[in-house]
Amino acid sequence: MRFDELNLPDCLLQGIDRAGYVQCTPIQEQSLPLTLAGRDVAGRGQTGTGKTAAFLIALFNRLLARPEAAAQPRALILAPTRELAVQIEQDATLLGEACGFSMQAVYGGVDYNKQRETLRAGVDVIVGTPGRLIDYLKQKVCDLKTIEVLVIDEADRMFDLGFIADLRYILRQLPPFDQRQNLLFSATLNRRVMELAYEFMNEPVKVTVSDKHLTADNIEEVLYHVSSKEKFPLLLGLLRTDDMTRVMIFVNTKREGERLQALMIANNYPSRFLSGDVAQEKRLRIMRQFKDGRLSILIATDVASRGLHIDDVSHVINYDLPEDCEDYVHRIGRTARVGATGTAISLADEKGVLSLEAIEAYIGHPIPTVWAEDRLFVTDFKPAAQRSRNYKKNAGHRAGRPAKKRSARRR
Repeated sequence: MRFDELNLPDCLLQGIDRAGYVQCTPIQEQSLPLTLAGRDVAGRGQTGTGKTAAFLIALFNRLLARPEAAAQPRALILAPTRELAVQIEQDATLLGEACGFSMQAVYGGVDYNKQRETLRAGVDVIVGTPGRLIDYLKQKVCDLKTIEVLVIDEADRMFDLGFIADLRYILRQLPPFDQRQNLLFSATLNRRVMELAYEFMNEPVKVTVSDKHLTADNIEEVLYHVSSKEKFPLLLGLLRTDDMTRVMIFVNTKREGERLQALMIANNYPSRFLSGDVAQEKRLRIMRQFKDGRLSILIATDVASRGLHIDDVSHVINYDLPEDCEDYVHRIGRTARVGATGTAISLADEKGVLSLEAIEAYIGHPIPTVWAEDRLFVTDFKPAAQRSRNYKKNAGHRAGRPAKKRSARRR
């Protein structure tokens, strides 16, 4: 289905064209006929399927049906992380700017007063995390009684991050559920997510991407069986391939992420590490560097990576296989976003292999296994104690090659 077949307003079609969208993705094709007709929808789909555009198009279409000045917000989008809120605001601006809509993202860690003054001046759409939004509500900076459309994105992570009490507080500030349109999107529609949906939505229709499509068809999945001591030598060998232009590497713990970053820097592969406790200003700075190409390798934990929507990620590497099956889907969904292609590489060591059977059962297919040839293992790498002094100087080099050639020393 093409977007120009949906009888959308011209200004919205302009935004869709500006974003480069032509053909609906499966989640869009299933949900938009329902949401454009005014139905509440609980949608299930992995990261990178176009669900953000799906709910934004429905939201803007509803607001355009009743044009009003934005004295108070007309739509509310709730996200579990600051990065996701920022990305949704950017996507909303791209799609809705031609229609004259005003947007504001509200989240912690940045200028409180600036956000407050923008809200007081009036906006059409608020995109926010629960904590900061509640602060403004308690100060009566804005009133949510005028909300016509509510969107909850990544609802499963609202539970994971402990935001459900905050979420219910916000829901109590809204008009009755039958006086607004409600949209919920989640990687999984498990029991607790659906209980929440039936609590605040008006007879929601479930829209799902089938289990066999939990991982996108345009992602090439590869699995290497290695020992824990072989993981880093193999990683270095993989990074030397020419097509690794922008890489996300996932680890399970902060300790492992810090250790891996130190090893990467010591071996002249500039990288940054994102964990859940990195200060907001630093997180945003790192993300800007990764998005604009100044940084080509990003190491992250699952909590830190949620809500990161970055185009043109060529490779995702599971340095540690995740213990949670859903996290595997979330991780590899960082590549091959909205029709692009990408590669997801997993390294299964003695511990990680224990999660493999459950992951493959969850995604509905075995991950293709590749034998790692001896030539792929880099044996002359530097230990983490020998940090590269040229790290800042060489921060702009591609992920596919070392920043500077050094004489090989076997250890």
